[in-house]
Amino acid sequence: MTELHFRKSSYSGQDQNCVEVAHIPTGFRKSSYSSDRVNCVEVTDLPCGAAIRDSKHPDAGHLPFPATEWTGFLSAALSR
Repeated sequence: MTELHFRKSSYSGQDQNCVEVAHIPTGFRKSSYSSDRVNCVEVTDLPCGAAIRDSKHPDAGHLPFPATEWTGFLSAALSR
């Protein structure tokens, strides 16, 4: 799995209590659940779960899932 590297956000100012951010890895791949469709869901592994995005709009962002929620999502998707 890919490791996330956090850094202090440039919006945090000089305060001790600040926000840290990490970039999601760019290793998105077509989900195996998308079959042969052109428009599909892309997925990437995270140290704490997974993230998905729309292949038609990769710059629109992603939706991260903690590991337990990702497992639940896959279980629900496969039971349909």
